[in-house]
Amino acid sequence: MAEVERTSQETAALVARRLVERQGEFAVIGLGRSGSAVAQLLRRAGVAVYASDVAKSDAAHAAATALRSLGVAVDVGHHDLTRIAKAVVVVVSPGVPPEAPPLAAARRAGVPIVSEVEIALRLMPGLRYLAVTGTNGKTTVTALMGHMLRALGQRAVDVGNIGTPVSELAMADDPPAWASLEMSSFQLHDTPGILPVVSILTTLSPDHLDRYPSIDAYYADKRLLFANATAASRNVATADNAEVEALIRGVPGQWWRFSVERQDVAAYLDRDRGQLMVLGAPLIARSEVPLAGDHNVANVLSAALAVMVADPAFATTEARAMLAEAVRTFRAPPHRLEPVHEQDGVLWLNDSKATNVASTRVALDGMTRPTVVLLGGRHKGEAYTALLPSLAKTARAVIAYGEAADQIVADLAEPLAGHVPVEHCGGATFAEVMTRARTMAKPGDAVLLSPACSSYDMFTNYEERGRTFARLARGDA
Repeated sequence: MAEVERTSQETAALVARRLVERQGEFAVIGLGRSGSAVAQLLRRAGVAVYASDVAKSDAAHAAATALRSLGVAVDVGHHDLTRIAKAVVVVVSPGVPPEAPPLAAARRAGVPIVSEVEIALRLMPGLRYLAVTGTNGKTTVTALMGHMLRALGQRAVDVGNIGTPVSELAMADDPPAWASLEMSSFQLHDTPGILPVVSILTTLSPDHLDRYPSIDAYYADKRLLFANATAASRNVATADNAEVEALIRGVPGQWWRFSVERQDVAAYLDRDRGQLMVLGAPLIARSEVPLAGDHNVANVLSAALAVMVADPAFATTEARAMLAEAVRTFRAPPHRLEPVHEQDGVLWLNDSKATNVASTRVALDGMTRPTVVLLGGRHKGEAYTALLPSLAKTARAVIAYGEAADQIVADLAEPLAGHVPVEHCGGATFAEVMTRARTMAKPGDAVLLSPACSSYDMFTNYEERGRTFARLARGDA
């Protein structure tokens, strides 16, 4: 079959029809948490499933064993490209790059390729969800929105890129009415049918240039959150980012904007009064927000605005009081400027979720102590020179580790010479990096893991990296 080009709407309709028909075989590419979950979901729905993963890890073999017990055909260590080309739908995990052989085989055969999220949402037509994307802030906003919805008495869960596959929600015996859904650019690329109650765009800056051919291609996938927007759609976006302004130009729907720099928008920070203002009235005092930095004020504003416009019942005087209390009781998700240990006057901060330069710059700008900064991992194509002003103000030292160490040192060492030492630890284990950080830190300092890189050179994901940092910081075996 020749390769077929379809619009997102055509792809969504075709997948929906094939889910209803339940004829032919669905191929699931990747046996991670989302791939395993969607394979189980499809089997529960009475669909024939073939799943495969090129990895030969213990985790892949364990997932394969569990899926085979449900009647899923599974290959570990390779993909059957002929079988995949005969599938009626291919479901891809977000970590699988578009040029991977199984996806290339599917495209050549004209097989529609969609995400786990697309399948799960199709099988939960009654779910109401708020969907957020952006380069930075999306995980915190997702967690905030879920926390706010639960504070309003709604049964709501946080799903998607935040860590819980939507397919796990779809398999619940009594799924909730609401979901707060975090969408990465990779997931959006393959979720043609997404249609949230409210769509939220936090920020945009260069990222994932190891996977995308250009910044424009990365931004184009972010714009897919609005692919099905109509004049009735409800959309929320920052007013403080020029890239966002350009991206949403021409997107239909009702728009609500938030800002920490302007006051001519629906939600903003009134610095003179020390209040977060939402929809024309104070929501909460800035001093009561338990999160540091203006970026987190923006996160609170966007989350509250999205929840309040989702349903008129969520914007009443009584509801506003509940939302304010939800903000007061909110705690940041793990791996986002998370204090994990303090000893001998040194504070250890886990910001492992900072997988791009912009996120690391935000973390550095919020530091109030001299800081030993751990930068490194797998390089994603961005220059680290954008960190120079923040490092010059904040850093006691920079430790460059992992695969990106050479590039980090090349970008930072000479400009910071004589002010901030940049130490090359590219050949060191992560435990050795932590030992070096402990040696360099002084009482009153912080040690900050804010890598500006992906974790895949040393770790399975950023969560494992963060947990390892916390364990070593505490001195646990």
